[in-house]
Amino acid sequence: MNPIVNEVGTVFIPVRDVEKARDWYCELLGLTPDAEVLHGHLYVLPMKGTGVVLDSKIFSEEAVFNVPAFHFNTTDIKAAYEFLKEKQANLVTEIEHGHWFNLKDPDGNMLMVCEC
Repeated sequence: MNPIVNEVGTVFIPVRDVEKARDWYCELLGLTPDAEVLHGHLYVLPMKGTGVVLDSKIFSEEAVFNVPAFHFNTTDIKAAYEFLKEKQANLVTEIEHGHWFNLKDPDGNMLMVCEC
């Protein structure tokens, strides 16, 4: 029996300033930042499914995601794109193949939004 479970528990995102990143990601996801920063460098986003942790201790230019390591789900890719465009997010691509696009967070991490 294999002791490793085929399940992703948490994705860590390297950020420069955990409080600023918390506020940006909470606005992106329509969340209220209701938890405290842990140990001075960690913020656990209240997610459904796989967790996302913002971590300022692991930040370096080399650690920044140059390609998306995961994607955020949406049920309406056009509305998601327009929402982020209105928020003046750093959109890197247009909507591709009718179901996904990329953007960068304020720290330069490449993110993806995908209609599922």
